[in-house]
Amino acid sequence: MRGVLLGRSEAAPETRPEGPNPLAEPFSIGRLTLSNRIVQAPLAGIANRAFRLQSHRHGAGLAVSEMVASLGIVHGNRKTLDMLELDPAEGPMGIQLFGADPGAMAEAARAAQDAGADFVDINMGCPVRKVCSTGAGAAMLADPENAARVIGAMVRAVEIPVTVKMRRGLTPASAAPVELARRFEAAGASALFVHPRAAAEEYEGTADHGITAEVVRAVGVPVIASGDIVSPADGRRVLERTGCAAVAIGRGALGYPWIFGDLAAGSPRPRPGLDEVVDEVTRFAADAREVLGDRRVCGYMRKFYPWYLAGHRTPPGLLESMLRAPTLDEALGMLPSSLRASSPA
Repeated sequence: MRGVLLGRSEAAPETRPEGPNPLAEPFSIGRLTLSNRIVQAPLAGIANRAFRLQSHRHGAGLAVSEMVASLGIVHGNRKTLDMLELDPAEGPMGIQLFGADPGAMAEAARAAQDAGADFVDINMGCPVRKVCSTGAGAAMLADPENAARVIGAMVRAVEIPVTVKMRRGLTPASAAPVELARRFEAAGASALFVHPRAAAEEYEGTADHGITAEVVRAVGVPVIASGDIVSPADGRRVLERTGCAAVAIGRGALGYPWIFGDLAAGSPRPRPGLDEVVDEVTRFAADAREVLGDRRVCGYMRKFYPWYLAGHRTPPGLLESMLRAPTLDEALGMLPSSLRASSPA
């Protein structure tokens, strides 16, 4: 993430390419048609309802939830079930589920459909040990037979599309992304999100979208490219190089939701000034408070202050003080008063 923030500060202005912007064209996942090829990627602990609303407001054609535990849904965990609460104003969105039991994943998929999701996604990319130790997340790539059973069970359980978010494999040496992609398509997946790093690499190095292109050529369903897409030039380059159907933006949107509009326009807008950033943080925090409540929202928003304020001239010690503030109101109250005065209530 540090590299993404540094790149925002140092990037040279992009020249708007000639001709129509392919990222602004519609595409489909099964029977679901999206207005553009710009997707807000699923982000664990981040992509709640407030974040998805923000992504759509700034121009994303599709948004995907943070990963939701299938067993939490099956067992009626209140906090997990709250993650299925959607807002009609969100626009097209998908619920991402994780788990390795076909029956539980099928039941969770039905719950997501009943909640109003437009599609359901299976997490086969999370490299976190706590998730992989249960056989879920990226660990599913090491057991393609069970992965196919999970996909098949979910496809039979719902009428909405079932998609898969996958990495290239567990390690670079053992990766077989083309074979996995073909198997997932045969099992019924309507689209594949492809992050071409191995799970063991996490977010190190550079995403090799040559691998994404190999998957695109191997399957007939839409492939959504993910990884190191942080500008309109990146998005267009990956789309044209790989032949993918769409691009997914994850870390590039953290603290810079304007990226979705940049991609839709085909070139970046002038960098938002601090007053606009304060307005955005204030609006986003209000939505997050509605989703999470007063107690949880403070910790959630602490993730975002460094991302939004990076590269802006702020009073000395402001960020540190905001991160220590015990409540959201106290944190937001530390923003320069002249800027808060222009922010929406």
